[in-house]
Amino acid sequence: MGVPGWFARERADGDRFADLVDGTESPDDDEFAHELALVGGLRELGAGGAPDAETRQRIRDEIAGRLAEAEAAPKRRGHAVANLAAAAVALVLALGGITLLLSKDALPGDPLYGIKRAGESAALGLTFDEQDKAKKHLEFAANRVGELDELTRQGAPTDAYFTGLADFETDLRAGVSRLTALVTDQGGQTRLAELRAWARQQSDRLGLQVDQAPAEARDKFAAARVLLDKVQERTTDLGSRLVCYTITTGSSDELGAVPAVGDCVRDPDSPHAVLPPVTSPPPSSAPTGSPAPTSVPPSSSAVDTAAPTGPIAPPTGGTPPPVVPVPGPTNLPPLPTTTTTPKPPLISIPPLIPGLPPITIG
Repeated sequence: MGVPGWFARERADGDRFADLVDGTESPDDDEFAHELALVGGLRELGAGGAPDAETRQRIRDEIAGRLAEAEAAPKRRGHAVANLAAAAVALVLALGGITLLLSKDALPGDPLYGIKRAGESAALGLTFDEQDKAKKHLEFAANRVGELDELTRQGAPTDAYFTGLADFETDLRAGVSRLTALVTDQGGQTRLAELRAWARQQSDRLGLQVDQAPAEARDKFAAARVLLDKVQERTTDLGSRLVCYTITTGSSDELGAVPAVGDCVRDPDSPHAVLPPVTSPPPSSAPTGSPAPTSVPPSSSAVDTAAPTGPIAPPTGGTPPPVVPVPGPTNLPPLPTTTTTPKPPLISIPPLIPGLPPITIG
């Protein structure tokens, strides 16, 4: 039998076998009965090979555990990443604190000098009072002068001087402008006097460093001292205008508020207003250069009514005038009277033991 005939026979048997399984056709010979028995055996074998309830529960639990582990893995990775990030931040802060501590003595031109300036900027950012900010700026400016002194001792390059002087002028302008703004709004001759003394002191310190600095940096030193002279002049001008209605021109420059010029109309309500002493001008009829008249002009005909200040000499060639007793003051307080307390009497006790002297009390 060829292949096509065999394929047709097998196909026909398969269709019939399917009808037998579905129950749509009944077997009519022994061959199909045998096949039906075989199908029943296969069904029993399939039912016998199914897992029991305990096995199915164990398989279900194992699958659920695998799924839980798969879900927990990303969470563990998230916690690990968070812990790693926190550790990195702590490490950065620790290294930053150590670096900031090491940069405390850094000089202009050193690698850590930039970190030192960043720390100063952070300190200014955490200061909210305007007067405290002005003081911090002036403190940083004074630190720059000290650093320039150390640069002259170490023989540093010229670029280091340029950096230090530039930062000095920056802090100086910022501190003076903030302080003058406060003085203009709130007053304060004491603040201006302290600022003027501070500027004079820093100018003297820079003057001692000029000869030891490089020749290329001496012009920068001179410019810084000129700026300090302007600060002294500005404090003087503002101090003289604090008693006026108009203190400033309303404009500002690198040092803050610009003092007003012109006549000063005094503000009597100003706490700094000090009125000048009143002096009486000489009469207009008196000639120029003549001595000022006294309260009692001298005159030969006038009678001197002033009381004599010394003893009166008796007139010559006559009897002396009678002496008139001068009555003493009658409203004087009575003099204190002194009372004497009598001494206590002496008490003598005979001797208690024969041969001893008597005991005297008093």
